[in-house]
Amino acid sequence: MNNHFYRVLTSKATRIAMLCLGLVLMASNNMSFAAIEEVRFEEAALEKRYQGLIAELRCLVCQNQNLADSDASLAKDLRKKTEDMLKAGKSDQEILSYMSDRYGEFVLYRPPFSLSNALLWVGPFVLLLLAATALLLNIRKRQRNEVLKSTYAKDESKHIKVRNLLNDAPSLRSEGDEKNSSDKPNKP
Repeated sequence: MNNHFYRVLTSKATRIAMLCLGLVLMASNNMSFAAIEEVRFEEAALEKRYQGLIAELRCLVCQNQNLADSDASLAKDLRKKTEDMLKAGKSDQEILSYMSDRYGEFVLYRPPFSLSNALLWVGPFVLLLLAATALLLNIRKRQRNEVLKSTYAKDESKHIKVRNLLNDAPSLRSEGDEKNSSDKPNKP
């Protein structure tokens, strides 16, 4: 009897857990699609331009999302402004210029090259060049050190051989020379 109760409790708990999980998944799925309103244009080309523009413009609230993916209220307003400007016959460049004039170049995912953002465009290449130069200098220094070490090792082995030969060789001085050198007083 106890075993039967456990199985019933487990299956009910499992069913409730699955039901709750399903409700949460459905609610989150609906919320993700509810954020972006659907905009229809009479011409497919206009709708394509609209999709391209809102993908090019950055959400100023989210900062890492474009207008197409953001559900912030400012993003909704900017999408609406983009839609209105397209329907008014403005070109893509006019819309991008309006947005960058009003909100700064930060609103553009690909800002034009200018003196104020030159470091952002050129900086990565300069850093790459500096890193490559440092790497090449380091490799050359290591190669030079290896050559010096091998040369020093060869010279050192020759010095050791000569020292051993001199230590093992019979004395070249005659006994008389040794006495004469010891009789001489040391000069201060």
